[in-house]
This record gives sequence, structure tokens and C-alpha cells, in this order.
Amino acid sequence: MRTGPEANEMKERYASDILAEFFRRMTLVREFELRAIEERRGGLIPGFIHSCVGQEATAVGACMALSQEDVITSTHRGHGHLIGKGGDPKYMMAELAARSPGYCNGRGGSLHIADFELGILGANGIVGGGFPMATGAALGFQMRKEKRVALAFFGDGATNEGSFHEAANQAGVWKLPVIFFLENNLYGEGTAMHRCTPIEDLAIRAQGYGFPGVIVDGMDILAVYEAVREARERAIAGQGPTMIEAKTYRYRGHYEGDPQVYRTQEEIQSWQRKDAIVRFRAKLVDSGLFDDGDLEEIQGSVIEQLDEAVAFAASAEKPAVEDALAGVYADTHNGLVF
Repeated sequence: MRTGPEANEMKERYASDILAEFFRRMTLVREFELRAIEERRGGLIPGFIHSCVGQEATAVGACMALSQEDVITSTHRGHGHLIGKGGDPKYMMAELAARSPGYCNGRGGSLHIADFELGILGANGIVGGGFPMATGAALGFQMRKEKRVALAFFGDGATNEGSFHEAANQAGVWKLPVIFFLENNLYGEGTAMHRCTPIEDLAIRAQGYGFPGVIVDGMDILAVYEAVREARERAIAGQGPTMIEAKTYRYRGHYEGDPQVYRTQEEIQSWQRKDAIVRFRAKLVDSGLFDDGDLEEIQGSVIEQLDEAVAFAASAEKPAVEDALAGVYADTHNGLVF
């Protein structure tokens, strides 16, 4: 097979198993979201679903550039972040279905999954709620002289919240090992960014706090991966935070059922033509390292994994009513119950 210069560079820079894992995790994010939407319609999953279909490259590229010891804070659109960091779809689906084996025993639901063992400090239904958590974690790493970083995922709307500016200022002053990762999908719920923000490139806001702001193509997983990898190296070298703005797009509404009167089908379709998974698949085949059969096999394994996750969630027990307050109040004899 004849390969182009971009494919040759990719072959030289990345091992085939890493490239396969990029593709597998992005595919898993996409298929998990589509399956969760289907199961919500079927009644297994209660409540809202805020899908990240279209944003797979930002979630997977960012998380795979981190170490297992690094931590993230997520958002209300956080399923991709959890899978990117190594979350198990089985326990994720159980959490969405409000079942006891879920990551938060069925109490957090779609918006509030956490797993401290994986370094997932929590998804958050509050816009900008992850900034103080990530900045505080980074301060702890600095005080303990640990080579670890905290990465805060957030959307364009969150840069207008006070928590962003407070965290960025503190991180800049103390040169904390934190990465502020902006998934700029152009809309804060139904409000177009240009209607509430007077600048086009939000990464320049980092300049006011004394650290770099980097802009990347959020539909290119390798560009995202490299930007976060470089930011991580900078952070653990004691050079402080970085803000990364990944230009991306969500194909579906703010939530499932959103009428989406604020944007056009033409706009959505223009972004779908830049689809991160389709583009990356083409690069993999062009590299000669994979053929269509290899990638279809990966996709098939993902579908099997999700079938198992749905079956697991559907058969799992629901939390007992008498345990509703467990973990809410302090145990005066044994310390806090988490």
C-alpha cells in the first residue's frame, strides 16, 4: 500500500498497539453514548443524558496522554472522559441505570460519576465545578513533590464563570501542575459562544494569568494527545499550568430531547464531515499498519463489550431505600464515610 507523509510520520512516532487503543477507545466512547441514548428511550436509564458524540478525540486524546497516577475532573458531558481514563463501561452503565454496582452505587447517575482509583475525581453537574477540585489536587501534588498532574475538563461557557478565573489565577501564581482543558464545542447549552464572549480564541485568556494558552484541532486525536503530553511535561518540570483549547463539536443536542433551535443542520453536517473517528480510521488504513478487517474486529469487540454492559446493568439490583443516607453524614466513631 502506498502511504502518504502524514501516515509515515504516524508510523514512526507511535507503536501500533497505541494507535489501536486510540481507535478502540474513541469507538467505545461513540458506541457507549449511542447505546446509552437507546437504553434511555427503552426505559433502563432514568434522567438526562448529555451526549458527547462528536467529541471523542478530545476525551481520549487528553486522557491517554496522562499517567495512571494523574487525575481528572469532568463535566456534565463526561462519559467520554471516564472511558478515556480507563473507566469500565459495565459499571458506568450500571451507574446510569441507578443500580447498586455502579461507580457511585447508583446514586450519582450520568452527571456525577467518580472513581478515585482511576484518578477520576468526579464529573460535575455544576458548570465550572471542576476547577477548584483540580487546582486543589495539583496543589497537593506540588506540596508532596509528586510527579503528577491534574487535568480539568470544561466547556466554553465555563470560562465565563468566576471559578475559572480564581483557579487560573491561583495556579498561575503558584505554578501548579494543572492542565485546563477546554472542549470548545461553540455552545454553552443553547447559547452560541459569540453571543456571550467577546473573543474567538478562548485560550488567550491564559495570558492574563501568566501561562500558555494552546489551540488544537479537537477533531484530531493525535494533535490533542501531543498538546496534553507537552503540557504534562511542562507541569511536572515545575513550569506551571497550561490551558489547551480544543476546537470540537457535539453532534447531538445539549441533552437528549433538545430541540436545537439555536443551530442549523448545515452547521452540524459541516462538522460531521470532519469526524474524528472517520479521519483517524482513514489514517490507520493509509499507514499500512491496519486494514479494514482489523478495525472492524475492534469495532465488533466494542459492541460485544457494550452488550455485556447493558445486560449487567439490567440485571443488577437497585439501591435499597434504607441505604439512601449512607455516606451523607459523618460517623463520629470511625471518621467520615465515603
